[in-house]
Amino acid sequence: MIKLGVNIDHIATLRQARMEDYPSPVKAVAICEKAGADSITTHLREDRRHIQDKDVFEIKQCMRTKLNFEMAACDEIVNVALKLQPYSVCIVPEKRQEITTEGGLDVAGQKNHLSEVVKKLQDKGIMVSMFIDPEPIQIKACADIKANAIEIHTGKYANLFKLGKDQAATEFEKIKQASVLAEQSGLIFNAGHGLDYNNVSNICTIKNLNELNIGFSIIAQAVFDGLEKAVIDMKKILLKY
Repeated sequence: MIKLGVNIDHIATLRQARMEDYPSPVKAVAICEKAGADSITTHLREDRRHIQDKDVFEIKQCMRTKLNFEMAACDEIVNVALKLQPYSVCIVPEKRQEITTEGGLDVAGQKNHLSEVVKKLQDKGIMVSMFIDPEPIQIKACADIKANAIEIHTGKYANLFKLGKDQAATEFEKIKQASVLAEQSGLIFNAGHGLDYNNVSNICTIKNLNELNIGFSIIAQAVFDGLEKAVIDMKKILLKY
């Protein structure tokens, strides 16, 4: 069964737009878990544009499922992760000017630094995943630094899917091949970014897919249907596979 991780960052985005104390990410966690989320993802960015330090510690304290902590591999955020001790972290690239994460992490180009970060986190019992593009050189690098898992960046696939399933076929095949190489390399295979109610079914056909992390499309749908129903409807799709 494919697991669903729900990213609740944009609950905090809405809150921060008015610098209020609502809507509450903690309340969102409870609703998502009730609706069947298998884990909760939050991204504590260096610029603190949405999720705040206080949020992640309150979420960790109240949640019943698993916390997946997205983070840049910088000393400040690594220290937060070591104190927080989430179930897992996903190390992502981060640019201050970007609206959202624009691509995968270049693990191959910074293996020495990332291997040190991975060891620090794993020594605290934290599972470590790398957010990468579906490129063989990056998957091999993740295995070399002894990461536990990879999360494939599906943003390019999602953008191409808007033009039609056929247009996304080549990128989809790259993701499928990445899943095979990940399995051969002993890496857990996750995926996420840009996935929605229309394009996710195709990704769900990948055989050794462990978990999908989905945020924006669920929070956007919640504006119309409510958060609980939005999570339930996404979970129903995944349960078919």
